[in-house]
Amino acid sequence: MSERAPVTDWVNDFDHTDPRWTENPYPIWDELRSAGPLVHTDRFLGCYMPTTFAAVKEISYDTDHFSSRRVIVRNVRSESPPPAPPITSDPPEHKPAKRLLLPPFTPDAVAKLEPRVRAICNELIDAFIEDEGCDAATAYTKHIPVKTICHMLGIPEDDSDIFIRWIHEILELGINDDAILMKAVFEMSTYFQGHIAHRKQKPTDDLISTLMNARDDKGQPLSDAHVLGSLRLLLIAGIDTTWSAIGAALWHLATHPADRERLLAEPELMPTAIEEFLRAYSPVTMAREVMKETSIAGCPVKPGNMVLLSFPAANRDPSVFPEADRVMIDRKENPHVAFGLGIHRCVGSNLARMEMTVAIEEWLKRIASFRLDPSQKVRWSEGTVRGPRSLPLLFGKPS
Repeated sequence: MSERAPVTDWVNDFDHTDPRWTENPYPIWDELRSAGPLVHTDRFLGCYMPTTFAAVKEISYDTDHFSSRRVIVRNVRSESPPPAPPITSDPPEHKPAKRLLLPPFTPDAVAKLEPRVRAICNELIDAFIEDEGCDAATAYTKHIPVKTICHMLGIPEDDSDIFIRWIHEILELGINDDAILMKAVFEMSTYFQGHIAHRKQKPTDDLISTLMNARDDKGQPLSDAHVLGSLRLLLIAGIDTTWSAIGAALWHLATHPADRERLLAEPELMPTAIEEFLRAYSPVTMAREVMKETSIAGCPVKPGNMVLLSFPAANRDPSVFPEADRVMIDRKENPHVAFGLGIHRCVGSNLARMEMTVAIEEWLKRIASFRLDPSQKVRWSEGTVRGPRSLPLLFGKPS
């Protein structure tokens, strides 16, 4: 990230790229929430942030005043942001764009992928199981969604390092550097254009061909821009978010041995544990652009500003979640919004849950005891998606 003035007043000058936010955002969210349901900063050319569950929900369902054409809060706002339908689409274009992506992510379709994901997890563990430990972020968590989405799209797993670089440039570095962002978008589009051209000559049975063969509501093929935008979305959303969620869950189990032991003793708790990890460590913060003057929770908002739509902060609202900052793997009532709200609720939620569940199950089967390596530092990602990018672990119990 480029150098920015440090925050001295979170309520009136918040910055979600500040290192303190990256390291530990939870007390900051508490401070913002105590100031009211909506706060504002002049940074990022003007940006609001709803601090409560109710305010986040209100904005999520209001597509008349808040546009999704920009979904990342950045320091630059080009007139024509690169589209990634359906996540950047507003009504009425949104519904048909999302409908095209639903079939590959149904529960039945995801269930067919589970054996491959379990195999991926065990192949990865095989590479470090005999060692004293590993960096779980770089050796395990990031590879699971990369290999899974490559399998679905029919693209080479060997290109995974390129995908990770693009995601870092778009979601982190690109917040403050438009040239880096646009270069990554161009490279990703060029990459997929090559795969599209190849499939025109030799059709395949994968998600790229599915989009190429799709038809809109008028029976017409999708435009090249639409196909490329959706492919960029699938690659980015299919990797970074799930990588972050799996890593945060492993971080929790490494730092809370009682929860780890309980999951081993009561594996039937896994579904509720996954939901609680999603609530407590929600990786994704989205954005909206204010298009028309309105008010949120009684607070006026002005066009020309962005909105930092923090689903993670909403999931820590104590008015909705009792003991919100306490992670309870047997939490019964858990209406979390880790996958968003409204028309833009994540199309890949079934896939993400399955990947998280399988990743934690297979890890615990083979590495029942592990802890953070005190000689190294956990590093969390900055900006729109939060998760461990370095997670150094030691296997076994302390001697």
